Order: sequence, then structure tokens, then C-alpha cells
Amino acid sequence: MSLVLEHVTKKFGAFTAVNDLSLMIPEKELFGFLGANGAGKTTTFRMILGLLKPNEGNISWNGRKMDYTLSPEIGYLPEERGLYPKLKVKDQLVYLARLRGMGKQDAVKELKYWLGRFHVEEYLDKRVEELSKGNQQKIQFIAAVLHKPKLLILDEPFSGLDPVNVETLKTAVAELRDQGATIVFSSHRMEHVEELCEHLCIMHHGSPVVHGELRAVKRAFGKQNVVIHADFDLAFLRAFPGVVRFKKTALGAELQIDRMEAAQKILDEINGKGFIRKFALEEPSLNDIFIEKVGASYE
Repeated sequence: MSLVLEHVTKKFGAFTAVNDLSLMIPEKELFGFLGANGAGKTTTFRMILGLLKPNEGNISWNGRKMDYTLSPEIGYLPEERGLYPKLKVKDQLVYLARLRGMGKQDAVKELKYWLGRFHVEEYLDKRVEELSKGNQQKIQFIAAVLHKPKLLILDEPFSGLDPVNVETLKTAVAELRDQGATIVFSSHRMEHVEELCEHLCIMHHGSPVVHGELRAVKRAFGKQNVVIHADFDLAFLRAFPGVVRFKKTALGAELQIDRMEAAQKILDEINGKGFIRKFALEEPSLNDIFIEKVGASYE
């Protein structure tokens, strides 16, 4: 079951939020969306969900045009959380699951499983407003997955969570993928996309600037990083042939080079000048690619 966007454009008056976006998101896979605020990610998600209609283009899920009849197959975690603070967790989540076609007993059973999974069993009969922001985030995530959706859309799922809970949620998301769900998520943390996703799309001002398989995107970038830890000054490498970016660090320097051959020449140049504790050639990070394509660090 693949999600297909074909030449999708969304305008708000004279402003174009999404411009001619075409994507094929493979089934049973984690797909990452990156982009600064205002890049068009959330607008794209809302069109996929049928909450907004595109001005142009088509969106389909498993060959069917996206509309409300597909609601039972879709789960959504919005960036702006939408739980009712005065309602109890059980009443609220069971109600939402029943709206998606799930029976009450099945919903309660699944809810208890997820509360146990996140070690918050005692929150079953608590009101949402009584929970910390991190635990509200867990409950919001459970609301998105309780009815066992085949397509799961997560808008900034890791925001507001401490590192331990980030790992718990990442594990849960990966398991849902392994069980057959197609998952699309955006994150402000590029390392999450690098760790979890096989395919990705970087958006900028409503248009995709990078799209494809993560490994292919990194290969096509054409640049490599060199990390050097040494006990002598490396500033002279700033102007060395092949070096396109130089950053001094507490332990030495981090370089970006435009061709792999430059690494050997750099190693030859520094050999004999002092003690070298580390010399490593590394693939470019998504942050490197983002800076190159968009012109600013994502953070």
C-alpha cells in the first residue's frame, strides 16, 4: 500500500504553501520529512489527511483517492496536540478509537497494552490536564495508533520528550513499521531521520529540494567529511585544495572535502607534523546536505 502525491499544489490566497509536489512513499516503510518552519510539511500532511484540499494535483492511498472513507486506515499525531484536557484518558481514547471503527472492548484492551508499554498504566482514569507534557505526548501518540492504522502520519512526534522517552517512542514506531504500517514523519532532529528512514524529502518554501533514498541522496551529494584529532594547529588546512569547509574543534578540526582523493593528500600533509589521535573519513550528514541545499542549518 503506497501513498502517492502527484503534482500537488496548495495556495492560500497569493501564498503558495506547497508547490508541485510529487512523491511516492513506499508501503511498510518509514519516510522522513525535513524542512524549516513554513516549508510546507504540515500543509502536506493535512492534504494527505483530507483536512485541506489541494488546488491542483492528486493524492491516493493504495490506488484510492484520499477522502474520509479511508479514515479507519489512518492515524495522525498533530504537531499541535489536540487532546481534551478535562476528559479522562480512557474515555477520550476509547471514544476516538470507536470513531475509527474499533469496538469498545478491543479499544480498551489495546489502550491498556500501550499504557503498559509506556509504563504509564496508572493514567488510565486520570484527566489529561493532570499529566506532564511528556506523558501527554505519549497519550497523544497512543491516540494515533490505537486503532492499528495502516498509514501513520507523525508531525514532530519526538518534541517535548526526554532522551529516554524518545528512545521508547522510536522503538515503538520501528515496530509498527515492522508490523506492516506505512509511516510518514517530520522531525526537527535530523539524526532521527538518518537513524529510522530509508527514504526522505527535504522541503524548502513548499518545494522538494532533495527527495529519494537516503543512501542515494548521500552518494549524490558528492562531498565527504574528515575528522582529525591532533595535538598541533590545523588552521593551515583551511585553504588546502579540496577543502570546502573548515571548522576548528576542541580536539582538532572537522573538514568537508569535495572529493575523496583530497583526504589522502590531507593525511600526507599532516603526517610528521605531530601526534595524530584520529583521522576519519565520514559520509556527509543530513545537516550537511540541508545546509548546502537550503542555505541554513536546520537547528
